[in-house]
Amino acid sequence: MSTETLKIKQNGHSLKDLSFTDIGDDHFFTGLETPLRPDAFKLSDKEKKEKIAVLFKEIMTVMGMDLTDDSLRDTPKRVAKMFIEETFSGLNPANKPKISLFDNKYQYKQMVVEKNISFYSNCEHHFVPIIGKAHVAYISSGKVIGLSKLNRIVQYYANRPQVQERLTNQIAEDLKVILDTEDVAVIIDAKHLCVSSRGIKDDTSTTITTYYGGKFNTPAKITELHNYINN
Repeated sequence: MSTETLKIKQNGHSLKDLSFTDIGDDHFFTGLETPLRPDAFKLSDKEKKEKIAVLFKEIMTVMGMDLTDDSLRDTPKRVAKMFIEETFSGLNPANKPKISLFDNKYQYKQMVVEKNISFYSNCEHHFVPIIGKAHVAYISSGKVIGLSKLNRIVQYYANRPQVQERLTNQIAEDLKVILDTEDVAVIIDAKHLCVSSRGIKDDTSTTITTYYGGKFNTPAKITELHNYINN
C-alpha cells in the first residue's frame, strides 16, 4: 500500500494538515511500507557512516559540547556506526535474514507460538526507543520455519524508525508470504520512551497491537493463543 493511497485522517484533516506539535506522541503513520526515498541506497554504508558522523558532530557542536574532550571526540563516529550497523540496520533490504523452510514431516497442524521475543526499536516521530515483547504464531500450510528465524524477522523490522502498528503488520505480512499461509498472528506489547521519558512522562503504560489472520481471526483461536502467551 503506497503513501499516496493511504492517508490518515484526524478530525477531517489529512496528516499533512497537522503540525509536529499536533502529531505529538500519537501513532500516526502513512502506510504499511517504511517511508524511504527512491535513492535511499545510492550511498554505500561506508559513505553513510562518514556523512552521519560529520552531521552528528555538527549537532553536538550546536548543543555546545566540547568535542576535543577525550570522552566525546569519537562519539560522532560511534553514533554513525551504531545507526547504520545496528539501530537502523533494518532499513537496508540487504540485511533481511535468510529464511530456510522445512517440510512439516510430523504433520503438526496446531499453532506454533514463539512468545516473549524481546526487541528494541525507535519511534519515528522522536527517534527514542520502543522496548517490548513480540508474540508470533502460525499454523503450518505444509512448511515450518526455524524458531530463531521468527526472532530474526521481528528484529529486522524493529531495527528501523517505526510506528508500532506498522511494525506489527510488517512482521505479519512478511510471515504470510514466507510461510504461504494466512494463518498468522502477531501481538506486540511495548513501552514507548517518547511517552515515558518525555512529554506526558507516564512510565507505567504500555501499548498493545495485534494482527490475527486466517484461522487466528476467530474468538476461539484468539482465546487459545492468549492462554498460551499468558501461561
